Amino acid sequence: MNLTNHVIQRSNPEQIAKPVGNYSHVTKISRNADIYVFSGQIGIDPNNHISTDFNQQVTNTMSNIVEVLASQHLTPDHVTKINIWATEEIDWNHFYEIWNHVFGNTPPSMTIAYVKGLGLPELKIELDVWAAG
Repeated sequence: MNLTNHVIQRSNPEQIAKPVGNYSHVTKISRNADIYVFSGQIGIDPNNHISTDFNQQVTNTMSNIVEVLASQHLTPDHVTKINIWATEEIDWNHFYEIWNHVFGNTPPSMTIAYVKGLGLPELKIELDVWAAG
C-alpha cells in the first residue's frame, strides 16, 4: 500500500507486519513542505464544555482537529502523525468510526499511549497532531 498526495507519501512496507489498526507505518514528507505542529487537541466543544462521556470527547476532539487544520488551509489528508493520549480504554469501534470518516484511505502514522492523567482532570483523551502542506 502506498498512498500519495503532493507532499506526503504513506506506505506499509511488505517486509513487516501489517498495522494492527488504521494507520500507516511510514509517512514521508517532501523536502519543500511546510511542517505544522499543533498543540494537543482535546474534547472541548465550541461552548467551552468538556463532556464527561469519553466517546463524546473523541468526537469533539476529531472535530477540533478538522477545524484547526482548516484554520491553516489544510485538510486531514495533510496530517502526517497523531499521538493519542488516553486516560481510559478507547472504544475502538467508536474511535475508528470517527477516525475513518476524517482520514478515510489515507490514515496518518499513529502512536497510542494510556496515561494516568492529562492537563486538566476532566480530560480523557488528547491528540497531538503533526501536518505538512
